[in-house]
Amino acid sequence: MKLPAVPIAALFAGGIALGLSPFIAPHATSNAFLVICFVWAGASLLAGFLLVKLNRLFPAAAASCICWMVLGVLGACLAEQPRPRHHVLSQIESGRLALKSPLRWHGQLRDEPTKLPWGYGYEIALSGVEYEGAWIPVTGGLRLSFTTHPQQPLPPEVHAGDELSVLTQAKLPQVFKDDGAFDRREYLAQQGIDLVATLRAPELLERVSSTPPTIGSRLARTRQRLREAIDQLFSATPQAAGVLRAMLLGDRHFVDQAEATDFQKAGVYHVLVVAGLHVGAIAMVLFWAGRRLRLSPLVTILFTLTLLSAYVAVVEQRPPVMRAALMTALVLIGSFFFRRLDLLNSAALAALLLLVAKPLALRDSSFQLTFLAIGCIAGIAAPWLDRALQPYVRALRGWRDVTRDASQEPRAAQFRIDLRSLARWITSPLPARAGTMTGDLLAGSLAFALRACELLVITMVLQIGMLPLMARDFHRVTLAGPAANLLAVPVMSALVPLGFLTLLVGSLVPALGKLLAVPIGWLTLFLVHVAQWFAHFPAWSYRIPGPALGLTLFFFLAAIMLAAAIRMPPPWRNWMSRAWLCVLLAAALLVAIYPFAPQWSKGKLEVSVLDVGQGDSLFIVSPGGKTMLIDGGGAFAGFPGREEHNGIDPGEDAVSPYLWSRGFQKLDVVALTHAHQDHLGGLTAILENFRVAELWIGREVSSVALGKLEELARRKNIPIQHELRGKTFSWDGVDGEFLWPTTPPGEVAPSAKNNDSLVLRLHYLDRAILLPGDAEKQVEHEIVAENRQEDLRADVLKVGHHGSKNSTTPEFLDAVRPAIGIISAGAENPYGHPSPELLERLENANVRILRTDRDGAVHILTDGKKWEISCYARCPESLSGNVSAKAEKPNQQQQNEKQ
Repeated sequence: MKLPAVPIAALFAGGIALGLSPFIAPHATSNAFLVICFVWAGASLLAGFLLVKLNRLFPAAAASCICWMVLGVLGACLAEQPRPRHHVLSQIESGRLALKSPLRWHGQLRDEPTKLPWGYGYEIALSGVEYEGAWIPVTGGLRLSFTTHPQQPLPPEVHAGDELSVLTQAKLPQVFKDDGAFDRREYLAQQGIDLVATLRAPELLERVSSTPPTIGSRLARTRQRLREAIDQLFSATPQAAGVLRAMLLGDRHFVDQAEATDFQKAGVYHVLVVAGLHVGAIAMVLFWAGRRLRLSPLVTILFTLTLLSAYVAVVEQRPPVMRAALMTALVLIGSFFFRRLDLLNSAALAALLLLVAKPLALRDSSFQLTFLAIGCIAGIAAPWLDRALQPYVRALRGWRDVTRDASQEPRAAQFRIDLRSLARWITSPLPARAGTMTGDLLAGSLAFALRACELLVITMVLQIGMLPLMARDFHRVTLAGPAANLLAVPVMSALVPLGFLTLLVGSLVPALGKLLAVPIGWLTLFLVHVAQWFAHFPAWSYRIPGPALGLTLFFFLAAIMLAAAIRMPPPWRNWMSRAWLCVLLAAALLVAIYPFAPQWSKGKLEVSVLDVGQGDSLFIVSPGGKTMLIDGGGAFAGFPGREEHNGIDPGEDAVSPYLWSRGFQKLDVVALTHAHQDHLGGLTAILENFRVAELWIGREVSSVALGKLEELARRKNIPIQHELRGKTFSWDGVDGEFLWPTTPPGEVAPSAKNNDSLVLRLHYLDRAILLPGDAEKQVEHEIVAENRQEDLRADVLKVGHHGSKNSTTPEFLDAVRPAIGIISAGAENPYGHPSPELLERLENANVRILRTDRDGAVHILTDGKKWEISCYARCPESLSGNVSAKAEKPNQQQQNEKQ
């Protein structure tokens, strides 16, 4: 078998996937099940050996396949064992530790303090916590952040390896409990971060002791010095310094959000992420240097691997870097023992080794993308290039030497003859020296063109092959990727080695380092401008829902069959590869244009109150499929002096993924209740990500954020409509009426206020829903005074202002008389929402309470007669009357929320 590692890795990965599936995962912690797996694996292995002895090779191969599959299941089950008792999350789950108040945490600093645009970050490996007067040993990771202020002193100087003590209120990382939302908690857990906290004052951080320097701490200090060196060498071009910090050392904190988005739109974001491309560039330069120094093959390989290991250690042992380094090591070592090593087999061997060490890496999207990229190159691009373009590339070597023609393929030999004839015709009128130079220039131009074609083919294969996972994880299709990569990849391949060379020279001769930094800075800015130029064409990058699982599996089946067909001997190869290529392109087209209808309940009104943290976002679908999004949540606006550094964006991380998870690509209306950040902030992402027919706002406000949103709407030709009290609309039998605000259009308020909120009542047959935004008691009093009680009656009330005590007064509740009250508030928010006083009022009015901070997104569905209400995480109890509770299926997000 030419690719023995490929089926073995596939079987082992399939076993892991089976072990993580709902069929087996519930039994993963059972000792009896583990024993059964051990017995199956041992029996399969023994049967395989016996069958080989009996020369029954096919049954022996089947037994081997079963063995590898069962070992994969066993690996998944062993990896899914419960956390140790002393892990901080285990302590929290068991109730032995609560995070309701500040605690004194103890631990060791993992790395040097990270300089951030707004302050400093610390990552602490926890060892214990003082809780209720007792010391509790804990393990886990805490990420601590500190925002600097001009008049405030800095925290004490600490270094990697120091024992620290910090008094802070830690919390679990924020997670949005909506279908499809980005799981930040799981993302940070993969980096060893279980808790996050803010250092309120520098005095609360203490250095308990310093430990003797270790290899890890020395590497951390080296990494910190390199970061400082980049800042010093490129102080004149801070934009270039931020990009180089990302490209060379993996520190993307100083890459502006707008810049990162431009790189994503251009399809070249991978140049900012230290991974396989960067490791490959470093390895190629080191290997080339070893050959130029005339080192022996073995010494060249050792030289490359040694310096490559040092590079990996300096940029941190992150999984993508480790995977790329392992792949490079396997290829280099294999090349020493074999004349020609198949890249696909090496990739499969690397995947097998990594999965044996960490089976749960299989469900890591980074792992999947890495090996999908390698599979596309090694399985499809490389074999095709080897047959289509490589003969011509090889033919250009010594093209003037006629004696080499016989060793070439017929088409390559003819290419050499034609090239010499063309060169003679062009250079015949020229002097001998000029003729030689012209001929070399011609051959060099052809070689460059062939290499550019190779790069174009590889990027196009990657673009198509990675489309399903890119659509699933990032919901983006980038048509400019192949063209942009023709410029970005060569520039990046030059910048990485030259950047480290500049850092090395700068540490030895600072003046020369400053001189070298100038062209490096220009080249970096050129790369930024390339990304910006391609990003300025909106049609070249757009967002889509992720493909269905069935379509994804069909796509990869077609890709595997195409890879197999390319490796077949003629004449099967030609027609089968063309046939499967057509199938693959058809599947890619389905993924890219997503022609499927969104999911909604025909004939029913749906209102979903989404979990966006401390903010509001509601999604409404009429019985005929018309859609309205009210508000988009919002995030912290920025940091002192660097307003472009935004915090978590619920519009991008929660609302958009939820809509994509249901297949929506357009919205009939986006409505903004009022121009406060927790309602407006996420709408920028919504207008960027979806086709929006109209933007509705209430009172016009002199607000920079609202002005930017309106400017974006005008740029996208989205009509802006002002809604005021008395305006109505009718959608498929649903009547909507605005009860507030009252300000005439054209009058601009000096600032945004809660009492400017749009108040909307939806009525469908016998049922009604009232959505008051953040309106407070003054507005509620006027609404009650100016409307008949039957015009305010609602079965479901979205409780105003996140459950503030200044909203939802007893008089208002008496007029509305809701059966269900839904509160949109962030978990452990600093405002204390929902107010205990408000909760008491709701209970006294016999209102059943649902909360996004506790229950996750709340979905309301009515046919005009009865209600169906479901919650993402859990509905607290059965809802009586005309309301029925619908159980939700457990998922990974719910499991995270239980932690």
